[in-house]
Amino acid sequence: MHFSFTEEQSQFRDAIRRFLRDKAPISEARRLMETGSGCDPEVWREACEDLGLAGIHIPERYGGLGAGYVELCIALEEMGRSLFCAPFFSSSVLAASAILNSASEKYKQELLPEIASGRCIATLAVVEEHGSWDDPDIRLTARKDRDNYRLDGTKNYVTDGALADTVIVVGRSPAADNAEGLSLYLVLGDSTGLTRRPLNVVDPTRKQAELQFSNVQATLIGTLGSGSTSLSHTIDQAAVALANEMVGGCQILLDSAVEYAKLRMQFGRVIGSFQAVKHKCADMLVDLEHAKSAAYYAAAAVAENDPDLAAVAALAKATVSDAYMRIAADCIQIHGGIGFTWDNDTHLWFKRAKSSEVLLGSPSHYRERYMQFVEAGL
Repeated sequence: MHFSFTEEQSQFRDAIRRFLRDKAPISEARRLMETGSGCDPEVWREACEDLGLAGIHIPERYGGLGAGYVELCIALEEMGRSLFCAPFFSSSVLAASAILNSASEKYKQELLPEIASGRCIATLAVVEEHGSWDDPDIRLTARKDRDNYRLDGTKNYVTDGALADTVIVVGRSPAADNAEGLSLYLVLGDSTGLTRRPLNVVDPTRKQAELQFSNVQATLIGTLGSGSTSLSHTIDQAAVALANEMVGGCQILLDSAVEYAKLRMQFGRVIGSFQAVKHKCADMLVDLEHAKSAAYYAAAAVAENDPDLAAVAALAKATVSDAYMRIAADCIQIHGGIGFTWDNDTHLWFKRAKSSEVLLGSPSHYRERYMQFVEAGL
């Protein structure tokens, strides 16, 4: 594995950073988080058409750029810095990865070019009322109906669920179909019987919704009953992607804290000259470096098909989630009273840190998974 970025990857990062600086400043995030969609269609179109962001890791034969997972994580890190409000994580990470891992060639050819171009916004619906991403807790049922299926149940906390044109739904076939395992189904966003309710969540820059399925027509896009393994792999990949996005948030918060400590005067001197503030900034830097090491290693593990990916992803998600929360809290403390105000932007990254902490599973869940792998000798 290589732990430094190539010149081309650095140039790719610079191009994305310039685009986000010009098109998606934090003032835009503030504006968009008050809207129902949480996305500017024109900026999303430019990101997809000019930079090809929506199809970074989608193979060229399916209309994507055909870059690797490291490039995808570079883009996510920059989006985490800017709090880019767009359906990138839901469509290009969750849904696209699920399709690549689970769908038949027919549906890859049909769905991925639309996602890669940005014309179709997709998402992945897994979690139900219990809030767990584990296979045994998935109860939504899929009944055979001639050439299609009918879905009944509820999915919660679906990222961009109210905005998506296409929903990839994880459901369970009843025993009568001789396949009690999980499968992935394609549902159109305007399907009859599908009710989508936006949720009031702590992080308004990442929209979530509750989806209720009542006899909704769906299409099986993979092999019936064989979705468990591919879903687990998809979640591992998404955890790595999310870890890299969180690293971007960690970096901008540290930069903000250090910059403020150099400017804020107290008792006739800048607060950055006080030993206590220096120590806190040093602790933030250590947390950031730990987070980077875990996230970058995990990105390389995905790119190189590391057989220990599940353990590496668990370690990365737990490590970076904890680091992001500590850095966000410390950044607010260094800012003092102004750090708690609505006018200061720090709280936006704090809320993103909190929502990312539990998205795909809590740090304690991933630490437990990692320990299971260690005990198994992996």
